[in-house]
Amino acid sequence: MLIKRLIPFILFILCNCLMACSESIKPSSAADNVQILPFQFVITGLDKQRTVRLYLPPSYRSSEKSYPVVYMHDGQNLFDNLTSDREEWQVDESLNALAKSKQFEVIVVAIDHGGEARMNELSPWENKRFGAAQGKEYMDFIVDVVKVYVDNNFRTKPERLYTAIMGAGMGGLISHYALLAYPEVFSKAGIFSPAYWYSPDIFAYSQFKKAKLDSRFYVVYGDAEGDGMIVDTDKMYRQLKSQGHPRDNMKFRRVTDAEPGEKFWKGEFSDAVTWLFQQQPSF
Repeated sequence: MLIKRLIPFILFILCNCLMACSESIKPSSAADNVQILPFQFVITGLDKQRTVRLYLPPSYRSSEKSYPVVYMHDGQNLFDNLTSDREEWQVDESLNALAKSKQFEVIVVAIDHGGEARMNELSPWENKRFGAAQGKEYMDFIVDVVKVYVDNNFRTKPERLYTAIMGAGMGGLISHYALLAYPEVFSKAGIFSPAYWYSPDIFAYSQFKKAKLDSRFYVVYGDAEGDGMIVDTDKMYRQLKSQGHPRDNMKFRRVTDAEPGEKFWKGEFSDAVTWLFQQQPSF
């Protein structure tokens, strides 16, 4: 008799548990041509391991072509809602659409961020509030470990003219740095909502370590990101211009009412990546 009385209660609990479980499971939104490389890569200088994700163009499996490569930070947030901190950039969907509409195809190598250490890893300069700089070790890892592996195992165009780096916020800061610090590796940088505020050393470094004249800067930010963003980004544009960097190789774009975040960045991604790889004059 007691068991019969408990059955409705047990069924109620089970139904609620099943509903809660189903709501907490997000389906993967990554396209079929996105993969996670099969082992953790070691950042030797920091004694850390890192997941690397890879987007291959739609034609990769059916052709023998080699492709340009874009290296991107915050890999968890680029392809998949399942792994994203907030929402994804939809880099895979955007590139699949560009491949179909414009026959534009690139490989994307996405390095996961380091969680609580993200800001340290994405800056080559110390910040009194956030601590030690780990950006050089992180970039050495991308150049000496990740890029070497990708070039040896996939059909890439490894030369600098076919290699870009891209990121947002702190990822924009380290991408700007990478274009200057590794001119033999990268010729293009996509810089979204750059965290120039993190260290004024970025301005001194840009003055000291001038970019090659054929290097391309695509910088995009929103005017709702605060006065500091507007002032710093305008200062960087004026500095590069005064240093003689060709206007054709700089695009600084200020977007009305745009706020920092994946929704803004994914809306700008297609224009940024296609502009970076436009044919450009040699110097």
